[in-house]
Amino acid sequence: MESPVVFPFVVAVDGPAGSGKSSVSKAVARRLDWGFLDTGAAYRAFAWHVEASGVGVDDEASVISCLESFAYRIGTDPAGYHVRVGETDVTHAIREPHISGIVSRVARVPEVRRHLIELFRAIMAAELRPGIVVEGRDITTVVAPDAPVRILLTASETVRMSRRAAELDDQDAVATGEQLRARDRADSKVVDFMTAAEGVTTVDSTDLDFDATVDAVIAVIDAVHAIGHTTAD
Repeated sequence: MESPVVFPFVVAVDGPAGSGKSSVSKAVARRLDWGFLDTGAAYRAFAWHVEASGVGVDDEASVISCLESFAYRIGTDPAGYHVRVGETDVTHAIREPHISGIVSRVARVPEVRRHLIELFRAIMAAELRPGIVVEGRDITTVVAPDAPVRILLTASETVRMSRRAAELDDQDAVATGEQLRARDRADSKVVDFMTAAEGVTTVDSTDLDFDATVDAVIAVIDAVHAIGHTTAD
C-alpha cells in the first residue's frame, strides 16, 4: 500500500482581478519564509504555448492536444522565480497584454484545468519549505479545498480599478476599468471567485493599505497554525 502524499502547510488564496492576491501572497510567503505558487502563471504560460504552437486559442481540440507538449516549470521562491516552457524562459512574455487577452479562452477548457490542477498539486507536494502560499482562481474550492487556511482576498471594484491603473501607467482609468470588468466577466464563466465558499475566510482590503492587508492574512494563518500546533501537542 502506497503512503499518502504529505503536503506542507498550505494557504490557499482566491480573489478577483486587482485584489492584490499575487503581491500580498508573495509578501506573506516571504515573511513566513515559505514557498509561493502563482497558479495564474501556468494558464498564461499555456496560452503562450498554444499560440507559439500555431494553434487557434478557440479550437478546443487543438488546444487540448497542446497539453502533451507543455513542459512547464516554475520556481516557488517568493523572492524571485522564473517560468519556463521547455527551455524557453517566458517569465516576462506571459505578462504581455496580448497573453492577458487570450488566457481566459484557454483556461475555460475543462481538460486544461484538470491537467493544470494536477500539476499544481504536484508542485505543492514537492515544496521543501514548511508551508506554501498558493494563489489564483478556484484555489480554495478546487485546487486545495482541504487546505488548513483558505482565504478570499477581495476589495471593492473602485479600489481594484485604482490599484490596477497604478500598475499600468500607460493606460487611462477608463481602459483599465473595462479591462478589469472584462477579465472578471470571462473568469466568472469558469469559477465563482467573488463569493467565499463554506470555511473560507474573507479578507476585504478595500480600506487597508498593502502592509495592513499582509498583516490581516498572516493573522488568519497564525490563528489556524496555532490551533494546529496545540492539537498536535
